[in-house]
Amino acid sequence: MVTRLVLVLGDQLSPDIAALREADKARDVVVMAEVSDEASYVPHHPKKIAFLFAAMRKFAASLESDGWTVRYTRLDDSDNSGSIPGELLRRAEEVGATEVLATEPGEWRLISALEDAPIPVHQFPDDRFLCSHAEFDVWAEGRKELRMEYFYREMRRKTGLLMDGDKPEGGKWNYDHDNRKPAPDAITFGGPMQFTPDDTVVEVLDLVDRRFDNNFGTLHPFWFATDREQARRALTHFIRKALPNFGDYQDAMLAENKFLYHAVISMYLNAGLLGWREVCDAAADAYASGDAPLNAVEGFIRQIIGWREYMRGIYFREGPEYTRRNTLEHSRALPGFYWDAETDMRCIAKAVEQTRDEAYAHHIQRLMVTGNFALLAGIDPAEVHEWYLAVYADAYEWVEAPNVIGMSQFADGGIVGSKPYVSGGNYINKMSDYCKGCRYEIGQKTGEKACPFNYLYWAFLHRHRDRFGKNPRMAQMYRTWMRMSEEKRAATLDSAEAFLDKMGSGGRV
Repeated sequence: MVTRLVLVLGDQLSPDIAALREADKARDVVVMAEVSDEASYVPHHPKKIAFLFAAMRKFAASLESDGWTVRYTRLDDSDNSGSIPGELLRRAEEVGATEVLATEPGEWRLISALEDAPIPVHQFPDDRFLCSHAEFDVWAEGRKELRMEYFYREMRRKTGLLMDGDKPEGGKWNYDHDNRKPAPDAITFGGPMQFTPDDTVVEVLDLVDRRFDNNFGTLHPFWFATDREQARRALTHFIRKALPNFGDYQDAMLAENKFLYHAVISMYLNAGLLGWREVCDAAADAYASGDAPLNAVEGFIRQIIGWREYMRGIYFREGPEYTRRNTLEHSRALPGFYWDAETDMRCIAKAVEQTRDEAYAHHIQRLMVTGNFALLAGIDPAEVHEWYLAVYADAYEWVEAPNVIGMSQFADGGIVGSKPYVSGGNYINKMSDYCKGCRYEIGQKTGEKACPFNYLYWAFLHRHRDRFGKNPRMAQMYRTWMRMSEEKRAATLDSAEAFLDKMGSGGRV
């Protein structure tokens, strides 16, 4: 019998992955590789690199224990070719293989690389997801607007999660209105479960310390789960300790509490250590047993079978050019404070510092702080996209790009969102304690002491009035803008221009 190679990528750490199911354990050889191409196409956070390398090594060992023959390439192996196609060719020559079985990658870049590989690669659909590409296309076909809410309802019906016959549990599909409370005075959750590095992890940390010491991000302390058993424990910890309060405070932000009631399991889910079904079932079971309220469980499940699946559907439907879209023609360079946190805007500084230290920020920090500022300031969405892809441990292009290009930056022209997600400083002040102690004054609208979000918000609306002036969801704000005196509008635009000029010239803002 002819030996075939079975490619397993770093975000495909699931024993039931399609390529493994198609393979023959008795004759085929699994190929896994830590390669410089994948570790450096953006300057990944050191914690993300360490997480993936450690999880890959443990997963390879589990496959060997299960009877698979595995050829594993470490980053510092002397024969490492530096790329996935290169490693496939090298291993094929070693074992005499003429064919590769692979599960479709989550990035067009790598799909293309496998299509052009020097050995035939058969890519099987990644059926770890709830919705296939074909199913999403059927849902999307003929719709004028591809709104997540309606897609989410179809996924609820398909899975039966939180359903009462044909009706949604509790009579409503979406309890988001109940999930917008500012943070309480005290947080009773101690944060996600943390794991002490074992020998495998320590070895990887030493490697990452040597090879990626110049990358943005703090490597130590490192506490992520790096195998399925640990990831399962982290999920259970969240369900028992935090899920009951997750819904109420999922949009809240605190300067000195990084996690509030968030699960921080997306990196495990996206790498394959957890599956969507087991995660959603755990949450649904907590509701059924009376251990978590409906608004929390529904909001959590919506993030997984709603947003997560919808993002993937958009990414693959829109094609490889999606990340280059720039409908609003924004062209400013990404400010240096996205890397060094050297800014007087306390909300930005705290979000970047947390990102640096944890390779994590929750969805409102990403959307309404760093993302909101980038949109208001007119930053090139390609640079914003690459920053998010680089700095977060859960970031893979299939999920990151639609969230940034579409939802956060409105660079896709409204495929994901019906309006841009922009706000002045009042929203941040309402949902966080960031404004306390900030050099800028949240109550001031213009001038050097005013919160930059305030005047940048109105300047954004003014700049894009031709596009958004007739949007029914934004009409009220345009009416408010036009009711201002000419002097106030001019002062607002002057403040925005002065701020952006200072930022653009490298001055501290």
